[in-house]
Amino acid sequence: MAYFAAVLARTEDGWDVSETELDDVETLADLADLAREATQDDDSVLVFIEQEDAWFAIVRVDGEEDPRIFVSDGAAAARSSYGSVLTDELVDQAGESEFGDLDDLVAELEEDAQAEEQEDDEDGDGRGGVPVGPLGDAHLLTEFGLAADELIALSGEGAVPGDALEEIAEALGCGEVLEAVR
Repeated sequence: MAYFAAVLARTEDGWDVSETELDDVETLADLADLAREATQDDDSVLVFIEQEDAWFAIVRVDGEEDPRIFVSDGAAAARSSYGSVLTDELVDQAGESEFGDLDDLVAELEEDAQAEEQEDDEDGDGRGGVPVGPLGDAHLLTEFGLAADELIALSGEGAVPGDALEEIAEALGCGEVLEAVR
């Protein structure tokens, strides 16, 4: 399946968006370095990654801080090369904290709906115990005006990853610029 990746650098004048290649990205550190190259200051940089019809991810890099990650469907992403870079990192972080703070690691979904969805899923968990559904920091865009529950809603069952990224870009005020590089 085809991938789309774009780097969105926040500047004083708004968002600077450019399509990027992920061919040399093998680790989260490589992806963070790619993002940091897009800005001259310690401004926020977002990386949008989409595997068509399967999942999307947003990685936020603020200066030298550790990247923050949100993946729309952890199990689907874990089955792809670029997605597994992200989900492996999230699962490693969860192991270090023993899932002690689930609010930061697993997107907030209604427990009943999530349990029912997982029971219906013949595959159970995804690759290596990666959960089905949203995974990561659903609050990474809150300061830009997109609430965690809105991000989660764009990741729900039946959501189209490309459409979700367009809606997210519109909420951030860079929809037209993102569309120009797609």
